[in-house]
Amino acid sequence: QVQLVESGGGLVQPGGSLRLSCTASGSVFGIYRMGWYRQAPGKQRDLVANIVNSGSTDYADSVKGRFTISRDNAKNTVWLQMNGLKPEDTAVYYCNAQRAIRPYDSWGQGTQVTVSS
Repeated sequence: QVQLVESGGGLVQPGGSLRLSCTASGSVFGIYRMGWYRQAPGKQRDLVANIVNSGSTDYADSVKGRFTISRDNAKNTVWLQMNGLKPEDTAVYYCNAQRAIRPYDSWGQGTQVTVSS
């Protein structure tokens, strides 16, 4: 099993910043991609950003230029720096880790991000 522990969520005003972190432990061997997804009430869970071992990244169009994902492979930790936050960024943010062996997909417990004045 892979355990993912997230931190860094909270309440922030529009235009503000937050930094989320996620650390993987347990069966971390074989993790090749880590990332963040988010789910707003009544909506599906969508990709925010992910990063592979080589450092290549992928972002949702809605966050490009505002969010930055980074990773420390040695520490099995991934961060999501969120700048220029908007009310529509409000959601529960979930950390995700993918492996080429079982378990293929692991999820954190989620951290709430609320953007409101």
